[in-house]
Amino acid sequence: MQKLTPAWSSQFALEKVSPIAMVHPLDHLNWEQACGEGQGQGVKVAIIDSGVDATHPALLGPVNGYTTVIIEGETIRYEQGPHEDSCGHGTACAGIIRSLAPACEIYSVKVLGKGLIGRGSAFIAGVRWAIENNMDICNLSLGTTKREFFAGLHEVVDQAYFQHIPLVTAANNMPIPSFPSMYSSVISVAAHHEDDPLRFYYNPHPPMEFGARGINVPVPWLYQSWSTVTGNSFAAPHITGICAKILAEHPHLPLFHLKTMLRALAANISTP
Repeated sequence: MQKLTPAWSSQFALEKVSPIAMVHPLDHLNWEQACGEGQGQGVKVAIIDSGVDATHPALLGPVNGYTTVIIEGETIRYEQGPHEDSCGHGTACAGIIRSLAPACEIYSVKVLGKGLIGRGSAFIAGVRWAIENNMDICNLSLGTTKREFFAGLHEVVDQAYFQHIPLVTAANNMPIPSFPSMYSSVISVAAHHEDDPLRFYYNPHPPMEFGARGINVPVPWLYQSWSTVTGNSFAAPHITGICAKILAEHPHLPLFHLKTMLRALAANISTP
């Protein structure tokens, strides 16, 4: 009698199980082990935001790709080709990321317009584009408080997790839950007050897991100008930049290993 195989178990058949390379013991992980010489080289970073201005000198290099999500009735389409930043927000995030990982590849996925206004369906479509185009990490300095998008966002965020694409998400600036920052499968970030861009903290009581620089941060803005900004939106790209450095040294790292590395590098982790 043929034995029935439960669903989802076929990938664990002996002939299909793949060997997994060990990662250094993480209890004593340091910055050199985590990042080495990593400057983001070869790492594709999707910035799902208001657009990125490639002409700003703070970007330290080109924008490697552009996609604009356009909603027309019930139709969603992706328009390829350079676009402008509608309000400066996306350029600010790109500048922070490139300041930490200058060799990373930046892909601007525009889902927000002026005033940081956007539709939840465009947001979901932007994340889906990043997954389908094999991005290595996504910066999501945006979110929604509307419960009607909870399930749709959850589905696409889980899809990213299963494809080992980290989504670094900013917490809401108001004390109101927003999505996807509340999901356990993302890297959720809020702001701290310190100036060191590499100093961050781990929170053992999520949903906000990490705190990074986000208060009075000088960032590139519209028309090749600069602005000083405050918000969780600007803490998230600090973690994204650090992740890009790690992924350059350890490509294809599963998200649970990346989170563990971040925890080990946090400034509040004490040694016995």
